[in-house]
Amino acid sequence: MSRMPALTVSEERGVRTLHVGGEAIQSSMRIADPFALELDYTRCMMAFLLFHPRPRRALKIGLGGGSLPKFFWRRLPRLHTRVVELDARVVEVARAQFHLPPEDARLSVEIGDGAHALAPECCDLLVVDAFADEHPPAALVSQAFFDAAWLALEAPGALVLNLMNDDAKLCERIGRVERAFGGAVLALPALTDPNVIVIALKGAPRAVAWDALERRAHALEKRFGLPLARYVPRLKRMNRFDAGALIIVPEGGGA
Repeated sequence: MSRMPALTVSEERGVRTLHVGGEAIQSSMRIADPFALELDYTRCMMAFLLFHPRPRRALKIGLGGGSLPKFFWRRLPRLHTRVVELDARVVEVARAQFHLPPEDARLSVEIGDGAHALAPECCDLLVVDAFADEHPPAALVSQAFFDAAWLALEAPGALVLNLMNDDAKLCERIGRVERAFGGAVLALPALTDPNVIVIALKGAPRAVAWDALERRAHALEKRFGLPLARYVPRLKRMNRFDAGALIIVPEGGGA
């Protein structure tokens, strides 16, 4: 039987941080503002709102300190979030030290394997942020998982996946998502954290005009206080585009 990694919590300059199995940061929370998104990469994950602004049912695989489920619960009142976390100790720490709200009609948390949590059309927002020993579990980055993720999403829907920019298999993993989603996949490097956020879309338009994206970003930034306008130009770093639009689905793509 494999030994579970150690969980530790540290505090520095008003920020509480969860570590799993070492010094790597799994989740951080500003104690004075526990429902805000403290880490840049979590704010970057919210860029899915540029393409899927009104999610109704979210499935979140991996809890950590609960930063995104807390934000969903506080700021997206029409969204129901189901969280699946493998380690019961993580849930206990999130509730005891990271202000995870009690379960209610809009938030449920269960212990289980996220690789087995998918069912056809069970959500329209699937968020995957799970790591083991600083790498994503193999079952959560397999072709079979991404194929199941496509089936799990209603249309319109979005898969949001957190990866690391120094992952030797980054391109391979993104390629698997592209195969599952007919190429309708965007990759967005975080502003300061060493993360790449992958946003795969079901039922997406083939392209979105830059001026439309900028208008959406400014409106969402005003509403949520997230730096979404700064993410729009960064979409040019890893994706197809022309002078007028961001290309979401390549020619010949589509699923």
